[in-house]
Amino acid sequence: MESKGYNRFRVIFAHVLLIILSFLCLFFFYILIVNATRPHAEIQKGFSILPGGYLVTNFKNMISDGTYPIVSGVINSIIVAGCSAALCTYFSALTAYGLYAYDFKLKKVAFTFIMAILVMPTQVTAMGFLRLITKMNMDDTLFPLIIPSIASPAVFYFMYSYLQSSLPLSLVEAARIDGSREFRTFNQIVLPIMKPAMAVQAIFTFVGSWNNYFVPALVLETKSKMTVPVIIALLRGADYMNRDMGKMYMMIATAILPIIVVYLFLSKYIIAGVALGGVKG
Repeated sequence: MESKGYNRFRVIFAHVLLIILSFLCLFFFYILIVNATRPHAEIQKGFSILPGGYLVTNFKNMISDGTYPIVSGVINSIIVAGCSAALCTYFSALTAYGLYAYDFKLKKVAFTFIMAILVMPTQVTAMGFLRLITKMNMDDTLFPLIIPSIASPAVFYFMYSYLQSSLPLSLVEAARIDGSREFRTFNQIVLPIMKPAMAVQAIFTFVGSWNNYFVPALVLETKSKMTVPVIIALLRGADYMNRDMGKMYMMIATAILPIIVVYLFLSKYIIAGVALGGVKG
């Protein structure tokens, strides 16, 4: 009886704790959405639980704002994050397959080199990267935000670990004996096996690229080419006397909406990714 009572207490405590944590996580998002529906004057008065009736007005003001082009920022972020996710997952999977399925003299050296890059912070190579893209006339474009995503040591390691636990080399050898070429083997046999891992890493790469501020702030100068994090950062420097808080809350809500949609539709893959991370070879 004591054991049953203790277990019941643990279940109740866990549920109460989860409810409190969920409330703390979702409360600020709710306030953001509520303030996006209120006018500037009401927001200045203080906190409100109930939404206002200025949703359409704030949205129109946001659309017509040329100083902080959040709509073009969202489009730019979708292009950058989408292309980065696609390139990163495919080429990381291809690299992982190459190191896993082939034996060559410098295999261990290549693996160690990739892992060494993993611990190198972006800030260390920032100035050299900026000089390189300037010489290539790629400054103030979206290309420097997309092309480097092809090489991602963290995604490569995840893919490599997944291949070790999920892809028997006998399957690759059988495909070679049947006359299948290497790229055909990878695209038609290996990729379907790696779909769960690729889906998870595509989500994480998309979110990471969407939230990236350092590199876009370093590269982009034209407002029409800026991504969401850079434009949101510009809001902090806005003139306080001419600031429309309702419009700004609408901008921030619009900026995070794609991430929320992606998470709601693909959350099962994120949960699967946690499970994949614990798979042992």
